[in-house]
Amino acid sequence: MNDVTQALARAADTARRAPSIHNTQPWRLVVAGPELEVRAEPSRQLIELDPDGHMMLVSCGAALHHAGTALAAEGWSVEIDRIAGTAGPVARIRVTGRGEPDPAAVRRLAAIPRRHTDRRPVPPEPVPADALAAVTRAVTGTGLRIHVLRRDQVIDLAVAVDHAIRAEGTDDRQRAELAGWVGGDRAAGTGVPDTSIPGEAPQTTVPGRDFGVTGTLPPGAGHDESAVYAVVFGAGDTPIDWLRAGEALSAAWLDAVHSGLTLLPFSAPAEIASTRLLIQRLVSHVGYPYLVVRLGVAPADTVPDTPRLPAGETLEVKP
Repeated sequence: MNDVTQALARAADTARRAPSIHNTQPWRLVVAGPELEVRAEPSRQLIELDPDGHMMLVSCGAALHHAGTALAAEGWSVEIDRIAGTAGPVARIRVTGRGEPDPAAVRRLAAIPRRHTDRRPVPPEPVPADALAAVTRAVTGTGLRIHVLRRDQVIDLAVAVDHAIRAEGTDDRQRAELAGWVGGDRAAGTGVPDTSIPGEAPQTTVPGRDFGVTGTLPPGAGHDESAVYAVVFGAGDTPIDWLRAGEALSAAWLDAVHSGLTLLPFSAPAEIASTRLLIQRLVSHVGYPYLVVRLGVAPADTVPDTPRLPAGETLEVKP
């Protein structure tokens, strides 16, 4: 392989570490010549929980951003063609040259191995203003917007999330689908293992998703009174907008880690039309909400990594 192909293969391998809805990893990464193609993988789409493929596109967008970060950290210049859609290619990255490594990308690349999904309450220390500003810049740098919720709006958010959780909990097909992706040791390399699920419901203002199983993760002490909640939103509601939401999530999460924060995404409010309207009110109807995120100071101890599929199942390098 030449230098470009090798760089793209490394970037694709980095993209495999991206966050995805319930760790479904609904992508396929194909390297061919000077291009890396990110494809949606419908066989790992949540048909009942995500029938429109929005969260699948968010997941693919996060993988796209991880790959671009890896390339920029090595000094590669790229062009990105965002195609989107719920099947086949969603984006292509083409290498156009090489220069100096991007310092921001170098920092983000270093944060990737330290990124975890932590569902426990956040520590009592308040979120530093400069760290929150860094996360805000990360989102706006992708062309989207982020609205930090006031205390009264957090209560409204809690009501919306609770409504979404109850709605999903009463749908037998959604519960059955979720059951296939959570619990156990996840030897196949996908899904949310017991070690990532609290053993009892954490004391949080905004309820976490009810996975329907009891995990082995200690729930943590205290209450997340110091947590900051925010809505990531944008001007459009097309597949490309949802793909960009995944890029924004990746950028925000990696910059949060670099700034000493923990970030927890909430997708449930955006998965149900009625609750999405409630979230839209929180941003004064000036855009379309894609995700809610919870931010807090990172705890001293970390949760275990979630599994990943073998590279051969998600990554292909063509000669």
